[in-house]
Amino acid sequence: MTLYMPLFRSCTTLRTLTQLHAHLFVAGLHKDPLATTKLVESYSQMGDLQTSRLVFETFPSPDSFMWGVLIKCHVWNHFFEESISLYYKMLYHQVHVNGFIYPNILRACSGFGDLGIGGKVHGRIIKCGFDTDAIVETSLLSMYGEMGCLYNARKIFNGMPMKDVVLWSSLISCYVENEEASEGLDLFHRMICQGDEPDSVTMFSVAEACGDLGFLRLARLVHGQVVTRTIKSEGSLDNSLIVMYTKCGDLHSAEKIFQNVTQRHTASWTAMITCYNQTGCFQEAIGVFLGMQESKVEPNSVTMMVVICSCARLGLLREGKSVHWFVTRKALDADLDFVGPALIELYAECGKLNYCEEVLRVIGERNIVSWNMLISLYARKGLLKQALVAFVQMQTQGLMPDSYGLASSLSACGSVGSIQLGYQIHGHAIKRGILDEFVQNSLIDMYSKCGLVNCGYKIFERIEQRSVRTWSSMVCGFSQNGNSEEAIRLFDQMYMNGIEMNEVTFLSVIQACSHLGHLEKGKWVHHKLITGGLKKDLYVDTALTDMYAKCGDLQAGQGVFDSISKRSVVSWSAMIAGYGIHGQINAAISLFNQMVDSGIKPNEVTFVTPQNHRQ
Repeated sequence: MTLYMPLFRSCTTLRTLTQLHAHLFVAGLHKDPLATTKLVESYSQMGDLQTSRLVFETFPSPDSFMWGVLIKCHVWNHFFEESISLYYKMLYHQVHVNGFIYPNILRACSGFGDLGIGGKVHGRIIKCGFDTDAIVETSLLSMYGEMGCLYNARKIFNGMPMKDVVLWSSLISCYVENEEASEGLDLFHRMICQGDEPDSVTMFSVAEACGDLGFLRLARLVHGQVVTRTIKSEGSLDNSLIVMYTKCGDLHSAEKIFQNVTQRHTASWTAMITCYNQTGCFQEAIGVFLGMQESKVEPNSVTMMVVICSCARLGLLREGKSVHWFVTRKALDADLDFVGPALIELYAECGKLNYCEEVLRVIGERNIVSWNMLISLYARKGLLKQALVAFVQMQTQGLMPDSYGLASSLSACGSVGSIQLGYQIHGHAIKRGILDEFVQNSLIDMYSKCGLVNCGYKIFERIEQRSVRTWSSMVCGFSQNGNSEEAIRLFDQMYMNGIEMNEVTFLSVIQACSHLGHLEKGKWVHHKLITGGLKKDLYVDTALTDMYAKCGDLQAGQGVFDSISKRSVVSWSAMIAGYGIHGQINAAISLFNQMVDSGIKPNEVTFVTPQNHRQ
């Protein structure tokens, strides 16, 4: 059999492997355990898992190693449920389970997302005495981390006497991936203090944590660690540093790292294009893509997706169609499973909704991401009836919408006031148990827009862990429905509980103060807005201008208005209306003339107040 082993390495196609399989059969080696195991593995690596399984099943008495290889092959191909099923069959046939098998089974548990099975496997690991095996323990830590059970992951970590760089990196990664970036950085600090040397994998997670937190100073320190510790800064780490600096608002440093990369692979080019997109530099993103083509580096489907997004943001239909043709010609994504949603967005942004529907037909009607994208785009473009029709059609095709699709559809229901369909979608969400934060916020918003703010409040009360978005949705709902006192009361609760507030929260409570004529409360809110360190926002400043004018402090309103650098027609109209309310018609007309001279076209709201007072 050893003579045949080099031949397995020379099998580069399924055809040559099949020929070798035939030779082994003729030579009578098809019953050899080593040959069979190698065939199982080779067929799997070439994507023919069905033949791999058939070879295994025709072998009379598979040993533990052969079972382990078959399970590993299923995990490689992301057949996690089947991997777990094979594990239970192995137990049923009373085949000895060795330590080699458990890391793959634990990976299957996390991939399948079944914590219950993972816990049972953990129990068997302890029973069989493999809980002291470093590889198995690291796999247990990763499984719990990937499923968000950080307490269990930390418990395993703390119980291990020897902690190497792999273990530290695994735990840091778990915290960062579960949006606990600060904890991940604390662990990194502990790791350094204990004298353990980080590697590129560790720094990858640390850079991601810095980017998530947006701490530029810390990001530079991390970059300094990479340089001073001479950590090999290639490939994914370089890309991670580029993304880190972009998220921290230092695009210049991201560009410098990219320029210093000697061998730019596809991932490096793609990372830089993505960063330009994230900072709104869409023209520069396309420029990088052109540079990538000049360098003869082949793009992949991810590259093409971000380039299509650049074209969409710039409204470049012709260029976007060229990219679409490039993807088709190069067969980068034959079924458009990956770039399809981006193409739908491109054509929608360019007003070619018939192209969107054509892309959906090419993709096939079983791509849930593309359906979600189409529904969302219809809603954003104000084509709300089409959005709701698409939602219904999606289900007739046998597709069950996920939380993104449900939230988009609920948003459309709220905008058109379709409460009956809103009820149905709500019932659908309850029946399928899809009531995450995204859907709950959309339900609050939908009921509020349909005038049923009390229904929205009942949902709000049932949410135990409320984010700033949830609080803001409810404050906004009360304010929009004229329940101004309730909006202010909820805002006060947020303040007393130390909950972070965003622009939406302040905008809604300022409007509530305006409706009630509460000048002192409005001034207090304005003070909290300033001391909270929120960036200047046109909508909030316009609402403050309107609030001060309506509450009798025209001078303060004028002060806020004067501080607005780029005024919209709504901002001008609010200030003009303020003068009109106070009977200062000449000042209102003078401001109106200034608005026209500045190139802002008035709308119907602009004319209402001055005309009423002149009558």
